[in-house]
Amino acid sequence: MRRLSTDKRAMILNALVEGNSINATARLCDCSKITVLRLLADAGTMCQRWHDEQVRDLQSERVQADEIWSFVGCKDRAKQTGAQGPGSVWTWIAMDSDCKLAISYWLGSREREDADIFMQDLASRLANVIQLSTDGLHIYEGAVKRAFGKEIDYAQVVKQYGNAPREAQARYSPGVCIGCEKRRVIGVAFGEDISTSHVERQNLTLRMQSRRFTRLTNAFSKKIENHWHAINLHFFHYNWCRKHATIKTTPAVAAGVANRRMRMVELVELIETHEKETGSRVTDYLPSA
Repeated sequence: MRRLSTDKRAMILNALVEGNSINATARLCDCSKITVLRLLADAGTMCQRWHDEQVRDLQSERVQADEIWSFVGCKDRAKQTGAQGPGSVWTWIAMDSDCKLAISYWLGSREREDADIFMQDLASRLANVIQLSTDGLHIYEGAVKRAFGKEIDYAQVVKQYGNAPREAQARYSPGVCIGCEKRRVIGVAFGEDISTSHVERQNLTLRMQSRRFTRLTNAFSKKIENHWHAINLHFFHYNWCRKHATIKTTPAVAAGVANRRMRMVELVELIETHEKETGSRVTDYLPSA
């Protein structure tokens, strides 16, 4: 089988992180859909390993956490009528408010077990006591206590919403926010620092730059493994390659875990080094989009 060049692989990955679907990427880069999926699986696995190794012992002070909805295979309503697929899935994200680094992320449901895994992973990556802000989801409080104990300053931002709009053109919009309460839960949290605005803005970036999160399209993930690979690739690009408009550098450089901005070709070189040393791909091929 003919192997793609390093530059061609980097081109495919750059197309994916800029919001293109699998089929669009295959057309733009003049390759097959299966080639794109194979590379996505390899890149996603390598990105996960890189994040797990490099994002450690952080000196963060203010952290925000939130969860973003998507679906795999089918929506819950279709699943109830016999459609195949996991249905609703949630991506949990924790980011440093100051350097914008995505510290921890997790793909799962919106249950206590997932909140525990997410918070324990976040705690394992931090070197000091932080101020944490989340929304008012009730399972956060117990998960934070089990992961951090009393070694944290934790507060919630609880928003109240009015009725969702009834007009046809606005039926996908949320209800209007009619109030916001900042609630201290553990330790001392300063009111002006209690916010989830930065992580909510990162949710928008995820929806805009990962095609699988775009609403009202047929580009949604068909398989949970490839959804996870796409998330890993997105956060590698976000943390290490993409210059943030506010801080004028990458979050990894601002956080002190990197000394320069990385290029996508360097991720490809990590994959190729693995292939050369082991004689095999980073991961087995995962069919379906």
